[in-house]
Amino acid sequence: MKKKLTARELELHAASAGPPQASVLPDCDGEAIAMLVRRGLQPEKTPIDVPFPKEFDENLADRLAGWLAHYAFRLFLRGAIQKSKGFRPEETTRYLTRDQARVYADALVGLGLAAKMSPRRYMLKWSARNFGGTLEWYVARELKRRFGFDVATGVKLHVGGVGGDLDIVAAAEGKLVYIELKSSPPRNLTASEIAGFCDRVNLLRPDLSLFVVDTALRLSDKVLPMLMEEFRRRGCGKTKPKRIAVQIWAMTPYVYAVNGRRDLIANIGKAIASGFLTLSPLEW
Repeated sequence: MKKKLTARELELHAASAGPPQASVLPDCDGEAIAMLVRRGLQPEKTPIDVPFPKEFDENLADRLAGWLAHYAFRLFLRGAIQKSKGFRPEETTRYLTRDQARVYADALVGLGLAAKMSPRRYMLKWSARNFGGTLEWYVARELKRRFGFDVATGVKLHVGGVGGDLDIVAAAEGKLVYIELKSSPPRNLTASEIAGFCDRVNLLRPDLSLFVVDTALRLSDKVLPMLMEEFRRRGCGKTKPKRIAVQIWAMTPYVYAVNGRRDLIANIGKAIASGFLTLSPLEW
């Protein structure tokens, strides 16, 4: 059996060692990131993937956010981003009339984000991989503007076994909110994406978590059953969703499923309000 060092030997050994190597400190840019660091994580912000300049005039940003408040415009821009070589307005989505699509295409030109290549053809001036980054930008901006959150988007954690970025983390009132955003229709949602969301929730232990799907379709058809199945797989078999408002569901008192019907940001706000009230001390 190996002989244990005496207290004196332990002290001598420690005193003879050099100073610890300087660690690379994460950039605590804002309270949301700082709350991740306090959880023992090393968050890294990734470049935003949007079809407009990174340094965007504030007035134009306000105007773009105003357009993005319209569900139809989000559908249109999602389709336009997918057509990097140019598009006819009516080709972007089958859910808009020709006249609606033309109005939105001209709005992009007015914002300086698209150019008119011919009387019937347009092209975005900046490319993006998909609509996801734009949706993150819009939701994060509105969380800060409407509700006063400190917000970070596209955050990598570099933790083994937990993949994917954190779409949005937001901090207010000493509470951490994690939002997973899905910009594609529910039919494209996979079980692995649901599992990834749950893995990140388990790692972060945020005060509130929102699974947000930017769709007008019913979450109860596919999204809720998939969430419930994953919860059951993790031993939470008694979970029963509670409807908070139209297509806003509390999966637990601290995990919510939200869609984009009528007003995406208002829906997110209602879910956060419900969660914050649940977290607050009971008032008699």
